Amino acid sequence: MTEALLKYFRTKEQEVKSEKRYDTQCPYCSMQCKMQLIEQSIVTRKKYITIGKDNPTSEGRLCIKGMNAHQHAFHKERLKYPMVKVNGEFVRTTWEKALDLIKENFTKIQEEAGLNALAVYGSASITNEEAYLLGKFARVALKTKYIDYNGRFCMSAAASAASQTFGLDRGFTNSLSEITSTRCLILAGTNIAECQPTIMPYFERAKENGAYIIAIDPRETATTKIADLHLQPKPGTDAVLANGLLKVILEENYVDEAFIQERVNGFEEVREYVLSLCLEEIEEITGVPIPLIRKAAVRFGKEETGMIFTARGVEQHTNGSLTVRNFLNILCSTGKIGKSGCGYGAITGQGNGQGAREHGQKADQLPGYRSIENEEHREYIARIWGVNKDDLPGKGVSAYEMMEKIDEGEIQALFLMCSNPVVSNPNAHFVREAMKKLKFFVAVDLFFSETAKLADLILPASSYLEDEGTMTNLEGRVTLREASYPCPGEAKHDWQIICEIARVLGKEEYFSFSTAEEIFTELRLASNGGKADYSGMTYERLRKEGGILWPCPGTDHKGTKRVFETSFAHSDGKAEMVVVSNIPEVPKEQVSEEFPLYLTTGRVMSHYLTGVQTRKSPALAARNIEPFMEIHPQTAVKFQIRDQSLVKIESRRGSVVVRSKWSETIRHDTIFVPFHWADSQNINLLVSKELDPACKMPGFKVSAVKVQPAIDFLN
Repeated sequence: MTEALLKYFRTKEQEVKSEKRYDTQCPYCSMQCKMQLIEQSIVTRKKYITIGKDNPTSEGRLCIKGMNAHQHAFHKERLKYPMVKVNGEFVRTTWEKALDLIKENFTKIQEEAGLNALAVYGSASITNEEAYLLGKFARVALKTKYIDYNGRFCMSAAASAASQTFGLDRGFTNSLSEITSTRCLILAGTNIAECQPTIMPYFERAKENGAYIIAIDPRETATTKIADLHLQPKPGTDAVLANGLLKVILEENYVDEAFIQERVNGFEEVREYVLSLCLEEIEEITGVPIPLIRKAAVRFGKEETGMIFTARGVEQHTNGSLTVRNFLNILCSTGKIGKSGCGYGAITGQGNGQGAREHGQKADQLPGYRSIENEEHREYIARIWGVNKDDLPGKGVSAYEMMEKIDEGEIQALFLMCSNPVVSNPNAHFVREAMKKLKFFVAVDLFFSETAKLADLILPASSYLEDEGTMTNLEGRVTLREASYPCPGEAKHDWQIICEIARVLGKEEYFSFSTAEEIFTELRLASNGGKADYSGMTYERLRKEGGILWPCPGTDHKGTKRVFETSFAHSDGKAEMVVVSNIPEVPKEQVSEEFPLYLTTGRVMSHYLTGVQTRKSPALAARNIEPFMEIHPQTAVKFQIRDQSLVKIESRRGSVVVRSKWSETIRHDTIFVPFHWADSQNINLLVSKELDPACKMPGFKVSAVKVQPAIDFLN
């Protein structure tokens, strides 16, 4: 080919090719990585490339989910128009008719059954503005006390533990940058290498700098492989293990007496109880050998700096809140909190798991982490909203308890935003059957999720590429998600949908917003003076500074990189330690002759939550096309389970069939199944309805089960 011809083709390529760039943030985990979508138009097709953008949290890194997030946003099954169910089938309708249908049904049901016959179910994946507005919508437009969200199954144990111990729940008490200079790190029940991959370099750098890493997990994972010491407790015994660690710390005198005297309450009671315990008994309960308990405790105790991180592995239990409190007891006893290289990190699961619980979606909270049962807090928020504080409803119930209220007929209509409760809830079969009893059900979603299919009306929502707003990442850093891609069809932003429903219900004066930034301006006022104070933040500052760590009480305030430096958030300035018994208040399911194995659940890198989005991404779905059961080979042989064969897993509540996967790195008495799949492979069908009494977290991590080859079952 001649040079002239090559030049001609290069020229023609430039003529038919254009490129657009869209700044955004990953819609998945709590790292909230900044990224940019590059859209290239070439003749009749479009090509998409996602690249990372530098930022204070993920430093430009992306994982496999972020790089392919656009695939679900452009999926052919994306909802683009309101859909109403007619004779059991969904048909397209107009927004006007959809809103009229909502007005008619919501009004009629409340007139007949009372204000609390309506309920709102939110999400930890929506923006701060939308979380704030949804809470206001429930309490001002609907005047119902029933609102909660799917973050109840993610962060509630860590949130309640931090609030009770420190008086304040911010995901990290320090910034991520301090990890690299910490001498000892405990990773308790967290598989960050698969769940938050872009955080891993912080821990890798810490190790390069000489940090000693202790991992606590019944499985060997990509995360435990970086650890210097891996403790493998029986599922559900983490609180007991923490008592063992604390006992050694006390006996070896690694306590910070001056710190305790000045800044801690409850230490003596904890000391007395823990010293009365027997390490031999702790070894028997947990399955962790005493020498390993001693090694971990001494290493953490003797180091000058140390941090503890928890995640779902120790939190998703019916004693999850107390389990986290026991790890915080270790921090308080050693004085490793409130100073450089020392602190606590709750590894948030969902993208906005932190911010979504700060501004009013939770049953007992008002914006700024205010309490709905505190009269001063009610009065302040009522003044911001322009309503009478006595008209604000009281405290509702948790997400799963709302399902029980639906089953009982107390809740008759539901407004659901960006969540999939028939898959994510425990006792999932019960939840599905309960939701079928609703007289009217409205779902807001991107797709026909398993839950949305049960709705009477589905409203199409915008995706992360289209919906501008703020998110609060796992550090407590508020970031601005830019989003300028046009919405497909007639899809609307979640906040627009809320405002339009409020309008037809006659509440337009309280919801007359035209941009997300206008909502944020009101959120700033509502949070002012609260524990989660965003009042000093503006969109302009967030753009310029790449995010701000709350609290930030003034526009000249730089944000708070480290909390609790001089005092805790309780009225007396002290942290509150608490005795955590080896015998939990809510008995956990025990293995038996009939159900001899522990089932624990979790995630895989390529999927997110119930998989509604990631299973629509071909690049991600191809990496894990189906769920699996991880089982030790010796255990598999005992129960006649061949590798890569179909196996039936059964608990007292139901059964599922998945494919087996032999692994020598899991405990002999434990099996593991990821929870990203639905319908007959929804592992939450097997999980008990029992809840943590403090935070209402279900016990996802411990179910007694039996396994058998599935051939006879399928036949």
